[in-house]
Amino acid sequence: MTAALLFEQFLNGLQFGLMLFLMSAGLTLVFGVMGLINLAHGSLFMIGAFFCAAAAGLTGNFWLGLAAGMAAAAAAGALIEVTVMRRLYTRDHLDQVLATFALILILSEGTKILFGPFPLYLDVPPLLTGTVNLGLTPYPLYRLALIVAGLGVALGLWLLIGRTRLGIRIRAGENDREMIAALGVNIRALYTVVFALGAALAGLAGALVGAVQSVQVGMGEPVLILAFVVIVIGGIGSIRGAMVGALLVGVIDTMGRFLLPQVFALFLDPSKASGAGAALASMLVYLLMALILVIRPKGLFPVHA
Repeated sequence: MTAALLFEQFLNGLQFGLMLFLMSAGLTLVFGVMGLINLAHGSLFMIGAFFCAAAAGLTGNFWLGLAAGMAAAAAAGALIEVTVMRRLYTRDHLDQVLATFALILILSEGTKILFGPFPLYLDVPPLLTGTVNLGLTPYPLYRLALIVAGLGVALGLWLLIGRTRLGIRIRAGENDREMIAALGVNIRALYTVVFALGAALAGLAGALVGAVQSVQVGMGEPVLILAFVVIVIGGIGSIRGAMVGALLVGVIDTMGRFLLPQVFALFLDPSKASGAGAALASMLVYLLMALILVIRPKGLFPVHA
Protein backbone atom coordinates (compact mmCIF):
# COMPACT_ATOMS: atom_id res chain seq x y z
CA MET A 1 0.00 0.00 0.00
CA THR A 2 1.36 3.41 -0.96
CA ALA A 3 0.33 7.00 -0.34
CA ALA A 4 -0.38 7.35 -4.07
CA LEU A 5 -2.81 4.42 -4.01
CA LEU A 6 -4.55 5.74 -0.90
CA PHE A 7 -4.91 9.16 -2.51
CA GLU A 8 -6.33 7.63 -5.68
CA GLN A 9 -8.93 5.66 -3.71
CA PHE A 10 -9.85 8.76 -1.73
CA LEU A 11 -10.49 10.62 -4.98
CA ASN A 12 -12.59 7.69 -6.21
CA GLY A 13 -14.63 7.93 -3.00
CA LEU A 14 -15.01 11.68 -3.45
CA GLN A 15 -16.24 11.20 -7.02
CA PHE A 16 -18.68 8.47 -5.92
CA GLY A 17 -19.95 10.69 -3.10
CA LEU A 18 -20.60 13.63 -5.40
CA MET A 19 -22.57 11.44 -7.83
CA LEU A 20 -24.56 10.21 -4.82
CA PHE A 21 -25.20 13.84 -3.91
CA LEU A 22 -26.78 14.48 -7.32
CA MET A 23 -29.13 11.55 -6.66
CA SER A 24 -29.90 12.33 -3.04
CA ALA A 25 -30.32 16.10 -3.50
CA GLY A 26 -33.36 15.59 -5.72
CA LEU A 27 -34.70 12.87 -3.44
CA THR A 28 -34.41 14.98 -0.30
CA LEU A 29 -36.00 17.98 -2.05
CA VAL A 30 -39.00 15.89 -3.09
CA PHE A 31 -39.41 14.36 0.35
CA GLY A 32 -38.77 17.62 2.19
CA VAL A 33 -41.15 19.76 0.12
CA MET A 34 -43.84 17.22 -0.78
CA GLY A 35 -43.53 14.66 1.99
CA LEU A 36 -43.42 12.02 -0.76
CA ILE A 37 -41.44 8.76 -0.69
CA ASN A 38 -40.36 8.21 -4.28
CA LEU A 39 -38.87 4.76 -4.86
CA ALA A 40 -38.86 5.45 -8.61
CA HIS A 41 -36.10 8.05 -8.27
CA GLY A 42 -33.51 5.44 -9.26
CA SER A 43 -35.44 4.83 -12.49
CA LEU A 44 -34.94 8.50 -13.40
CA PHE A 45 -31.20 7.95 -12.90
CA MET A 46 -31.47 5.03 -15.35
CA ILE A 47 -33.51 7.07 -17.87
CA GLY A 48 -30.85 9.79 -17.90
CA ALA A 49 -28.13 7.23 -18.57
CA PHE A 50 -30.03 5.46 -21.37
CA PHE A 51 -31.05 8.62 -23.20
CA CYS A 52 -27.53 10.02 -22.90
CA ALA A 53 -25.98 6.83 -24.28
CA ALA A 54 -28.52 6.57 -27.10
CA ALA A 55 -28.28 10.23 -28.11
CA ALA A 56 -24.48 10.21 -27.93
CA GLY A 57 -24.43 7.07 -30.07
CA LEU A 58 -26.68 8.64 -32.71
CA THR A 59 -24.99 12.04 -32.86
CA GLY A 60 -21.44 11.10 -31.91
CA ASN A 61 -21.50 13.99 -29.41
CA PHE A 62 -21.29 13.25 -25.68
CA TRP A 63 -22.46 16.74 -24.71
CA LEU A 64 -25.65 16.48 -26.76
CA GLY A 65 -26.20 13.11 -25.12
CA LEU A 66 -25.73 14.68 -21.68
CA ALA A 67 -28.31 17.36 -22.46
CA ALA A 68 -30.70 14.72 -23.84
CA GLY A 69 -30.31 12.60 -20.70
CA MET A 70 -31.08 15.51 -18.37
CA ALA A 71 -34.00 16.68 -20.51
CA ALA A 72 -35.48 13.17 -20.75
CA ALA A 73 -35.24 12.61 -16.99
CA ALA A 74 -36.77 16.04 -16.24
CA ALA A 75 -39.61 15.45 -18.72
CA ALA A 76 -40.25 11.97 -17.30
CA GLY A 77 -40.25 13.44 -13.78
CA ALA A 78 -42.73 16.17 -14.69
CA LEU A 79 -45.00 13.63 -16.44
CA ILE A 80 -44.88 11.27 -13.46
CA GLU A 81 -45.66 14.10 -11.04
CA VAL A 82 -48.67 15.30 -13.05
CA THR A 83 -50.15 11.87 -13.80
CA VAL A 84 -49.29 9.82 -10.69
CA MET A 85 -47.79 11.75 -7.81
CA ARG A 86 -50.55 14.35 -7.48
CA ARG A 87 -52.89 11.56 -6.43
CA LEU A 88 -50.52 10.43 -3.67
CA TYR A 89 -49.84 13.61 -1.69
CA THR A 90 -52.76 13.08 0.66
CA ARG A 91 -52.27 9.30 0.91
CA ASP A 92 -50.17 7.58 3.55
CA HIS A 93 -46.59 6.48 2.95
CA LEU A 94 -47.55 2.85 2.30
CA ASP A 95 -49.62 3.89 -0.73
CA GLN A 96 -46.72 6.02 -1.96
CA VAL A 97 -44.28 3.12 -1.59
CA LEU A 98 -46.55 0.71 -3.48
CA ALA A 99 -47.30 3.18 -6.28
CA THR A 100 -43.69 4.22 -6.81
CA PHE A 101 -42.51 0.59 -6.64
CA ALA A 102 -44.98 -0.14 -9.45
CA LEU A 103 -43.40 2.74 -11.37
CA ILE A 104 -39.99 1.04 -11.06
CA LEU A 105 -41.37 -2.05 -12.79
CA ILE A 106 -43.18 -0.01 -15.46
CA LEU A 107 -40.17 2.16 -16.26
CA SER A 108 -37.80 -0.82 -16.32
CA GLU A 109 -39.97 -2.72 -18.78
CA GLY A 110 -40.57 0.44 -20.81
CA THR A 111 -36.81 0.99 -21.05
CA LYS A 112 -36.33 -2.59 -22.27
CA ILE A 113 -38.99 -2.05 -24.95
CA LEU A 114 -37.49 1.25 -26.07
CA PHE A 115 -33.75 0.45 -25.95
CA GLY A 116 -33.65 -3.34 -25.89
CA PRO A 117 -32.59 -5.74 -23.11
CA PHE A 118 -28.83 -5.41 -23.64
CA PRO A 119 -26.53 -2.88 -21.96
CA LEU A 120 -25.46 0.25 -23.79
CA TYR A 121 -21.98 1.73 -23.61
CA LEU A 122 -21.09 5.39 -23.46
CA ASP A 123 -17.63 6.58 -24.46
CA VAL A 124 -15.77 9.22 -22.51
CA PRO A 125 -15.66 12.43 -24.60
CA PRO A 126 -12.29 12.97 -26.35
CA LEU A 127 -11.81 16.24 -24.45
CA LEU A 128 -11.74 14.32 -21.16
CA THR A 129 -9.72 11.24 -22.06
CA GLY A 130 -6.32 10.50 -20.59
CA THR A 131 -4.93 11.29 -17.16
CA VAL A 132 -3.77 14.33 -15.26
CA ASN A 133 -0.79 14.38 -12.88
CA LEU A 134 -1.92 15.38 -9.37
CA GLY A 135 1.52 15.09 -7.80
CA LEU A 136 1.17 11.81 -5.92
CA THR A 137 -0.39 9.92 -8.80
CA PRO A 138 -1.85 10.33 -12.29
CA TYR A 139 -5.64 10.30 -12.20
CA PRO A 140 -8.21 9.83 -14.98
CA LEU A 141 -9.24 13.21 -16.32
CA TYR A 142 -12.88 12.18 -16.72
CA ARG A 143 -13.20 11.15 -13.07
CA LEU A 144 -11.61 14.44 -12.04
CA ALA A 145 -14.15 16.23 -14.26
CA LEU A 146 -16.94 14.36 -12.44
CA ILE A 147 -15.65 15.74 -9.13
CA VAL A 148 -15.55 19.28 -10.52
CA ALA A 149 -19.02 18.88 -12.07
CA GLY A 150 -20.45 17.58 -8.80
CA LEU A 151 -19.00 20.50 -6.85
CA GLY A 152 -20.28 22.94 -9.50
CA VAL A 153 -23.82 21.53 -9.36
CA ALA A 154 -23.73 21.64 -5.56
CA LEU A 155 -22.76 25.32 -5.66
CA GLY A 156 -25.47 26.06 -8.23
CA LEU A 157 -28.10 24.26 -6.19
CA TRP A 158 -27.05 26.15 -3.05
CA LEU A 159 -27.40 29.44 -4.92
CA LEU A 160 -30.76 28.38 -6.35
CA ILE A 161 -32.20 27.38 -2.97
CA GLY A 162 -30.66 30.23 -1.00
CA ARG A 163 -30.60 33.20 -3.36
CA THR A 164 -33.55 33.00 -5.79
CA ARG A 165 -37.30 33.54 -5.61
CA LEU A 166 -37.87 29.90 -6.57
CA GLY A 167 -35.58 28.85 -3.75
CA ILE A 168 -37.56 30.98 -1.29
CA ARG A 169 -40.76 29.25 -2.41
CA ILE A 170 -39.15 25.82 -2.09
CA ARG A 171 -37.94 26.58 1.44
CA ALA A 172 -41.33 28.02 2.35
CA GLY A 173 -42.99 24.89 0.96
CA GLU A 174 -40.87 22.78 3.29
CA ASN A 175 -42.06 24.75 6.31
CA ASP A 176 -45.70 25.67 5.60
CA ARG A 177 -47.20 24.69 2.26
CA GLU A 178 -50.71 25.81 3.26
CA MET A 179 -49.49 29.33 4.00
CA ILE A 180 -47.66 29.81 0.70
CA ALA A 181 -50.71 28.47 -1.14
CA ALA A 182 -52.85 31.03 0.72
CA LEU A 183 -50.40 33.76 -0.35
CA GLY A 184 -51.08 33.00 -4.01
CA VAL A 185 -48.25 30.62 -4.91
CA ASN A 186 -49.37 27.94 -7.37
CA ILE A 187 -48.49 24.95 -5.22
CA ARG A 188 -49.17 22.44 -8.01
CA ALA A 189 -46.77 24.19 -10.38
CA LEU A 190 -44.17 24.43 -7.59
CA TYR A 191 -44.43 20.69 -6.94
CA THR A 192 -44.00 19.93 -10.63
CA VAL A 193 -40.91 22.16 -10.85
CA VAL A 194 -39.36 20.61 -7.74
CA PHE A 195 -40.03 17.08 -8.96
CA ALA A 196 -38.64 17.86 -12.43
CA LEU A 197 -35.55 19.48 -10.86
CA GLY A 198 -34.93 16.42 -8.72
CA ALA A 199 -35.42 14.17 -11.76
CA ALA A 200 -32.99 16.27 -13.84
CA LEU A 201 -30.32 15.93 -11.13
CA ALA A 202 -30.83 12.15 -11.06
CA GLY A 203 -30.67 12.05 -14.86
CA LEU A 204 -27.47 14.09 -14.84
CA ALA A 205 -25.89 11.66 -12.37
CA GLY A 206 -26.92 8.68 -14.50
CA ALA A 207 -25.61 10.28 -17.69
CA LEU A 208 -22.25 11.13 -16.10
CA VAL A 209 -21.80 7.72 -14.48
CA GLY A 210 -22.80 5.96 -17.71
CA ALA A 211 -19.35 6.64 -19.15
CA VAL A 212 -17.60 4.71 -16.35
CA GLN A 213 -19.97 1.74 -16.12
CA SER A 214 -22.34 -0.07 -18.46
CA VAL A 215 -25.79 1.46 -18.94
CA GLN A 216 -28.31 -1.26 -18.11
CA VAL A 217 -31.82 -1.79 -16.82
CA GLY A 218 -31.92 -1.76 -13.02
CA MET A 219 -28.75 0.30 -12.61
CA GLY A 220 -30.60 2.87 -10.48
CA GLU A 221 -31.82 0.62 -7.66
CA PRO A 222 -28.47 0.05 -5.85
CA VAL A 223 -27.76 3.79 -6.03
CA LEU A 224 -31.28 4.57 -4.74
CA ILE A 225 -30.66 2.55 -1.58
CA LEU A 226 -27.48 4.49 -0.86
CA ALA A 227 -29.28 7.77 -1.65
CA PHE A 228 -31.84 6.97 1.07
CA VAL A 229 -28.96 6.27 3.47
CA VAL A 230 -27.48 9.64 2.55
CA ILE A 231 -30.64 11.63 3.27
CA VAL A 232 -31.20 9.82 6.56
CA ILE A 233 -27.63 10.62 7.63
CA GLY A 234 -27.78 14.23 6.45
CA GLY A 235 -31.31 15.04 7.58
CA ILE A 236 -34.44 14.84 5.46
CA GLY A 237 -35.00 17.96 3.37
CA SER A 238 -31.49 19.37 3.92
CA ILE A 239 -29.31 20.04 0.87
CA ARG A 240 -26.30 20.67 3.12
CA GLY A 241 -27.03 17.38 4.89
CA ALA A 242 -27.28 15.58 1.56
CA MET A 243 -23.86 16.93 0.57
CA VAL A 244 -22.15 15.96 3.83
CA GLY A 245 -23.92 12.59 3.97
CA ALA A 246 -23.06 11.76 0.35
CA LEU A 247 -19.37 12.56 0.86
CA LEU A 248 -19.26 10.47 4.04
CA VAL A 249 -20.96 7.51 2.37
CA GLY A 250 -18.87 7.75 -0.81
CA VAL A 251 -15.50 7.98 0.92
CA ILE A 252 -16.25 5.41 3.66
CA ASP A 253 -17.69 2.88 1.22
CA THR A 254 -14.79 3.22 -1.24
CA MET A 255 -12.01 3.28 1.34
CA GLY A 256 -13.62 0.40 3.27
CA ARG A 257 -13.71 -1.81 0.16
CA PHE A 258 -10.06 -0.96 -0.48
CA LEU A 259 -8.60 -1.13 3.04
CA LEU A 260 -10.53 -3.82 4.91
CA PRO A 261 -9.40 -6.80 2.77
CA GLN A 262 -5.81 -5.68 3.32
CA VAL A 263 -6.34 -5.39 7.07
CA PHE A 264 -7.87 -8.89 7.28
CA ALA A 265 -4.99 -10.22 5.15
CA LEU A 266 -2.66 -9.52 8.08
CA PHE A 267 -4.09 -12.50 10.00
CA LEU A 268 -6.18 -14.46 7.44
CA ASP A 269 -5.32 -16.20 4.19
CA PRO A 270 -5.96 -14.04 1.10
CA SER A 271 -9.23 -15.66 -0.02
CA LYS A 272 -10.85 -15.45 3.43
CA ALA A 273 -9.50 -11.93 3.93
CA SER A 274 -11.02 -10.80 0.65
CA GLY A 275 -14.43 -12.29 1.50
CA ALA A 276 -14.51 -10.98 5.07
CA GLY A 277 -13.29 -7.53 4.04
CA ALA A 278 -15.84 -7.19 1.26
CA ALA A 279 -18.67 -8.33 3.56
CA LEU A 280 -17.76 -5.88 6.32
CA ALA A 281 -17.15 -3.06 3.84
CA SER A 282 -20.68 -3.41 2.47
CA MET A 283 -22.01 -2.94 6.02
CA LEU A 284 -19.94 0.13 6.93
CA VAL A 285 -22.32 2.81 5.60
CA TYR A 286 -25.27 1.20 7.40
CA LEU A 287 -23.30 1.04 10.64
CA LEU A 288 -22.45 4.72 10.14
CA MET A 289 -26.14 5.51 9.62
CA ALA A 290 -27.11 3.62 12.78
CA LEU A 291 -24.42 5.42 14.82
CA ILE A 292 -25.51 8.85 13.60
CA LEU A 293 -29.18 8.09 14.30
CA VAL A 294 -28.28 7.11 17.87
CA ILE A 295 -26.48 10.42 18.39
CA ARG A 296 -28.73 12.64 16.22
CA PRO A 297 -32.06 10.92 15.49
CA LYS A 298 -33.07 13.53 12.88
CA GLY A 299 -29.75 13.42 11.02
CA LEU A 300 -26.77 15.74 11.00
CA PHE A 301 -28.52 18.83 9.58
CA PRO A 302 -32.28 18.45 10.05
CA VAL A 303 -34.49 21.10 8.47
CA HIS A 304 -36.89 20.90 11.39
CA ALA A 305 -34.71 20.55 14.49
